[in-house]
Amino acid sequence: MCMKKHISSLFLTLFSFFIIVAASHAAPASQFTLQDIHGKTHSLSDYKGKIVVLEWFNPGCPFVKKHYLSNNMQTLQEKYTKLGVVWFTVNSSAFGRQGYLTPEEALKKFSDYNIKATGALVDTNGAVGKAYGASTTPHLFIVDTKGELAYQGAIDSDDSAKQEAIPGATNYVAQALDELLAGKPVSEPETQPYGCSVKY
Repeated sequence: MCMKKHISSLFLTLFSFFIIVAASHAAPASQFTLQDIHGKTHSLSDYKGKIVVLEWFNPGCPFVKKHYLSNNMQTLQEKYTKLGVVWFTVNSSAFGRQGYLTPEEALKKFSDYNIKATGALVDTNGAVGKAYGASTTPHLFIVDTKGELAYQGAIDSDDSAKQEAIPGATNYVAQALDELLAGKPVSEPETQPYGCSVKY
């Protein structure tokens, strides 16, 4: 009986160890090359050694408007880009679908929304969005300095479209970036995204 307990205890210890080890190894982020709204080409590999945020964007989505009309998204973009984080908004709306923007329209929207991101990437064929599994706008992904996916999911813990809910919500993206910048592992590497569906 004592031997059985010992074996069970050993098994549980080893099982827990392998779960922790597996969880501590994040998957490499999908490589990509996209043009921004100014025609400049960006590849993820260009930013090796930096933290990169990818924020899926659709200006017509009420959940996107929640975070832009409140200035919440721009505040985050400005704060973290000043700390050396690279932040890209990504538009994967296909031609003819809601949210699709011509380069001229994208430039105007970037200005109208006073976006503080590093740049706005155009993913009209949806290849990068599908590679990352972007399903909503907004949907955020954080790539760490090792090129691994450190966070993916919602911007915060309140899935309503109400601007007044923002102050009381836990901002998962800010939390993850603060942890990475402090050299700590991300405590919540994945959450459930919310918003409008990406219009592939």
